[in-house]
Amino acid sequence: MSSLENGILIIDYGSQYTQLIARRVREAHVYCEIHTPPDSVDGIKQHKPKGVILSGGPSSVYEDQAPLLEAGLADLDMPVLGVCYGMYLAAMAAGGTVERAGEREYGRADLEVMHSEGLFAGFKVGERIQVWMSHGDKVTSAPSGLIVTGSSANSPIAAFADDKRQLYGLQFHPEVAHTPRGREILNNFLFAICRCEPDWTAGHFISDHVEEVKRRVGPERRAICGLSGGVDSAVAAVLVHRALGDRLTCILVDHGLLRLNEREQVERVFRTHLGMDLRVVEAADQFLSRLEGVSDPEEKRRIIGHTFIDVFEEAAKGVAGDVGFLVQGTLYPDVIESVSPRGGPSAKIKTHHNVGGLRPDLPFELIEPLRELFKDEVRQVGRELGLQEEIVGRHPFPGPGLAIRILGPVGRESLDVLRRSDAIFIEEIREAGLYDDIWQAFAVLLPIQSVGVMGDARTYENVVAVRAVTSRDGMTADWYPFPHEVLGRIANRIINEVDGVNRVVYDISSKPPATIEWE
Repeated sequence: MSSLENGILIIDYGSQYTQLIARRVREAHVYCEIHTPPDSVDGIKQHKPKGVILSGGPSSVYEDQAPLLEAGLADLDMPVLGVCYGMYLAAMAAGGTVERAGEREYGRADLEVMHSEGLFAGFKVGERIQVWMSHGDKVTSAPSGLIVTGSSANSPIAAFADDKRQLYGLQFHPEVAHTPRGREILNNFLFAICRCEPDWTAGHFISDHVEEVKRRVGPERRAICGLSGGVDSAVAAVLVHRALGDRLTCILVDHGLLRLNEREQVERVFRTHLGMDLRVVEAADQFLSRLEGVSDPEEKRRIIGHTFIDVFEEAAKGVAGDVGFLVQGTLYPDVIESVSPRGGPSAKIKTHHNVGGLRPDLPFELIEPLRELFKDEVRQVGRELGLQEEIVGRHPFPGPGLAIRILGPVGRESLDVLRRSDAIFIEEIREAGLYDDIWQAFAVLLPIQSVGVMGDARTYENVVAVRAVTSRDGMTADWYPFPHEVLGRIANRIINEVDGVNRVVYDISSKPPATIEWE
């Protein structure tokens, strides 16, 4: 775990934008972590951060069971920035009052800058800027010592500052794109107020975690790493290999759920180019027999996760020495979506193979060096480590593989249909020069059949959905607007070249409300 002594502690009160705050702080090269609200301010002080950001949230501070942390907040002796709900907590800590607003304010609003120092350094007094509001309450009285630094039509106290007590509040959300100058405001907090150093870089991360892995594993013990062919496990493997050298053994479990030619690519890159100890385990029969007849996606993840460990236990027996660690490519969004990162109020969306799909009696200690990173940060680390672009630039691929892209039971025939459809989809995207513009693209085999006409005969065959999204970090995503002719070629090739498919549909759902993967 990286130190917060030059970083920011973000307290999550359940806002849909909390992860965006973290992204903006990281983009400024400042380390941060998201924590659940502690029972007292002592829970903040023990981390010794340079500053604290209190997120927004769906609650009202005057409701029963609302998460509160105003006692002692004004005496932390470190800068505290409250955003929306967090602003109410900061105001109350200083003796202000919060009440329900007469009119809910949601969406774009104009903010008048009333003080051009601190958070608004570089702005002009009287300047009007666009901000994004999302609230039904407001601060109705500012206590002694607070200076109103920004005002809107619906929120006369839309921003405040108390430099003596280092308390700052924003009614609006500076972290979202709809507040165009929000980054400037956050950077003023990070650098002018908190005095953070912009040292959160890929090189800094690598050196810290190489030393951390060396310390945890010690000079004699060994680790194994599961390679899936995806970016995350690949970067995790190369990072840990830098720390352990030949005491790391990588294992590619060919569970029959890989993409077309994926095994061969992994062998070529890791064994031939990187000279790493890579062993391939043939386990398709074992996985597919356990998955037979299973349709529920959470049950699929559980079976795959547990079988994965069974296979690893057997593979580890063939590795000489004391194998006590399992390396995984778990990322921060995986942790956030599976469980709240620190037991907080965030809702569980789905179990990720790397997070919640593992058996409770795991015989290895986990090494998850990327657990603090978002996907774009992982790619930066991979490039810094010298990993080939064909791996670093690949679209994300789920740990459970193609099993969760088949809606319904998984079998060899359905896997073959999906694998070939997916390969055609990706090939056409690359041919059109669009691959790097897209965050993730894949095919999904739907659990329905449809009527078609092929060769003047009636068909009743499978439907394949194709999905492509744009995103920065996987937390939110929008569907990619393909040129119609590209979609036409994709559909035509899949229907003509993949036996058993007579219809192709394109998924135009955003995240939220949908997730990127269908299961």
